[in-house]
Amino acid sequence: MINVFQPSLGEEELAAVREVFAGNWIGRGPRVAAFETAFADHLGVGREHVTSMNSCTEATFTALRLAGVGPGDDVVLPSVSFVGAANAVAAHGARPVFCDVDPRTLNPAVADVARAATPATRAVVVLHYGGYPGEVAGIARWCADRGIPLVEDAANAPASTVDGRACGLFGDFGVWSFDHGKIATAVDGGMFYARDPELVRRARKLAYLGLEEVSGHERAARAADRWWEVEVTSFSRRSVLNDVLAAIGAVQLRRLPEFLARRAEVVDRYDAALAGVPGVVTPPALPPGHRTSYYFYWVQFDSGVRDAVAADLYRAGVYTTFRYPPLHRVPRYGSAAVLPGAERAAEHTLNLPLHQGLSDEDVDRVVRELRAALERHVDPMG
Repeated sequence: MINVFQPSLGEEELAAVREVFAGNWIGRGPRVAAFETAFADHLGVGREHVTSMNSCTEATFTALRLAGVGPGDDVVLPSVSFVGAANAVAAHGARPVFCDVDPRTLNPAVADVARAATPATRAVVVLHYGGYPGEVAGIARWCADRGIPLVEDAANAPASTVDGRACGLFGDFGVWSFDHGKIATAVDGGMFYARDPELVRRARKLAYLGLEEVSGHERAARAADRWWEVEVTSFSRRSVLNDVLAAIGAVQLRRLPEFLARRAEVVDRYDAALAGVPGVVTPPALPPGHRTSYYFYWVQFDSGVRDAVAADLYRAGVYTTFRYPPLHRVPRYGSAAVLPGAERAAEHTLNLPLHQGLSDEDVDRVVRELRAALERHVDPMG
């Protein structure tokens, strides 16, 4: 089976884990700190602006909490988005208000966000679909003009930029994922960014049970009496990263440029092989100044054959998917929105395999099976 996502892990990662084991400290420690510093350097910000967490979803929960989201508030987010973002809104007692997306880029425009906004809008969350930045700069300006915090879900976009500025830094908060399916993985884990370093300090406490950030060892070294006692500043969960995962993540972050280079080659091969194929449309070109992370490669079909094509591909050993099913259709969120762009995208879009482990032969096989499926299901007479 050719997988739609697949990690690239090897001897470097194993060596990093062995070092952690040899040091006899596997919890949150020096390797977490080093990983946070490396990621801050990757973004071009100081380490005081970032902190790690055990998942991107937890980072989203934290961002909304620090944005002051609560009961009676509305939070605007694209319907084509990860379920964790909507859950984070609803878990705070707020109402997810879903906005439409462009049916080709699957990202919201400024006008989509503006149409969905209400007088009760407390925050906006945007996703960079497949690593494409979208209109994030314009949405950030729209939010800033109205004093509405913007949370960027940059899980798809660890290396995406607009005019050299990293996605995740346009809003008040940014969150990233290092789970098993991401370009650079730590097996699991996430990263949190805030423009205000004070909010990062608060986030660190929230991520560790609301405790002050002084360990027992540090208290003992200062000859503090009863260093084992704790000071609780908030009723919070435990959602920290550990040194084992951080060691893997640090290696993967160093390898990110090579991963991106190979993914770009795969995308170019898909583009060339699928150009002009009747009945299928490849991703749109990036606007000037935009750089993608090549997380998704999506094709769209002119007619209603997507599901049949996906089934044929699966039977042929090619796993595909559609990320992300529109959230306004999920009954639990209670939305009555009619969003034609998201709905069209949901019926016509398919994510093909895209990861750095694909060989040229794998890509050729995907294309060959896709063409065969189209020939079976698309009427040549229209």
